Amino acid sequence: MKVRRLMAVWTAKIISAACRLSGRQGVTLAGKIALKIDPGILRDLSSQVREKIFVVCGTNGKTTTNNLLCSAVESEGKKVICNHTGSNMLSGVAAAFVLSAGISGRLDADYACIEIDEASTLRIFPHFKPDYMILTNLFRDQLDRYGEIDLTMKILSQAMAMAPEMKLILNGDDALSAYLAMESKNDFVTYGITEQVFHDQDSREIREGRFCKKCGAKLEYEFYHYSQLGRYRCPSCGFERPPIEYDAKNISMEHGLSFEVEGRSFHADYRGFYNIYNILAAYAGAREAGFALSRFSQVLESFNPQNGRMEQFSIDGTKIILNLAKNPAGFNQNISAVMEDPSEKDLIIVINDNAQDGTDISWLWDVDFERFLDPSVKSVTVSGIRCQDMRLRMKYVDIPSTLVEDVEKAIKDRIQHGCGNLYVLVNYTALYSTRNILAGMQER
Repeated sequence: MKVRRLMAVWTAKIISAACRLSGRQGVTLAGKIALKIDPGILRDLSSQVREKIFVVCGTNGKTTTNNLLCSAVESEGKKVICNHTGSNMLSGVAAAFVLSAGISGRLDADYACIEIDEASTLRIFPHFKPDYMILTNLFRDQLDRYGEIDLTMKILSQAMAMAPEMKLILNGDDALSAYLAMESKNDFVTYGITEQVFHDQDSREIREGRFCKKCGAKLEYEFYHYSQLGRYRCPSCGFERPPIEYDAKNISMEHGLSFEVEGRSFHADYRGFYNIYNILAAYAGAREAGFALSRFSQVLESFNPQNGRMEQFSIDGTKIILNLAKNPAGFNQNISAVMEDPSEKDLIIVINDNAQDGTDISWLWDVDFERFLDPSVKSVTVSGIRCQDMRLRMKYVDIPSTLVEDVEKAIKDRIQHGCGNLYVLVNYTALYSTRNILAGMQER
């Protein structure tokens, strides 16, 4: 068995290196081949983690939360395994462990921080039982792959039952996540935002959790933060938002994001209200593992969101921000983050419909693109495989757009003829290629 493990590790490392040299990511392929050579390698390597294993699940925010959690744990002097790239299905998770192993086939790690696709939990949990699961939120996502949100909840419920000792760390402002935790037999703690931050409750956002999962009655909301996140209760059966252990207070978004939790003040130079939840989730996870987090402010200061999560580039005098937007709730929060910037801006929206994106792109009609009808938005360019559909969506809200099917040409055009402030919003399979384009242009 040791020979098979060594073969798996060495082969995966060679494949990963070759893919990087050819400009491909190669993480998933490396993990897939490793599992073919040694089907038990994930179970074997995960058992070598000396202390605890975290998994991060949820529709939006997994990658940012997981990477921030990893940085927080590393700031405590711990060695951590992490799937930083966001490859979160079985092969990607296996690759995180295999590519971190030494040439001896053994791991040197205190903790593991592993992002897992919700639909993949039932395939991964037989290999190892996590100590903690952070659950960020549950929104509608890729209907042709996940189906309605009830299916995702059923999968996660089964996964929780497979790991009864696993502690849940969940977003208490999400009625769907709270219901899952309350119905499980797992211990859980919550994070959330008790104070009302926004006073506009007339948003046309899709609200997935409007009806009580216990009895079916319509939930009453004291207020919403966004989508179905907010302060809720059921007038029929008494189901309500649970008490919040990690509660963000005194929130400000004037210069980045500022808030207090457990009497400690934190600031992050990010845009997007949703990032407060990502930071809270990572903070709560590390605190539940017993860390004091005395360096958490420095972690936030030095943390650079990567892999297209509000990632910044500078090319020929143009400031560029790349961000992933793959479902209605996530896209609406992206729009909010863009519009927090009052200066003139150009937009490029890239939409693909490959298998990993979900071939059903009807979700575009649930996004509030009307908010781009603002004088600060100087131009909108649509690109990607479904650029025609995106142009049609823009037409229905009376926003003129330019169609440039080739993403690199679209970016070069806005750098040459734009206002010097560019936002590039992409869905899933457009992310890696677009990031490669931007990184290559920046290096040149």
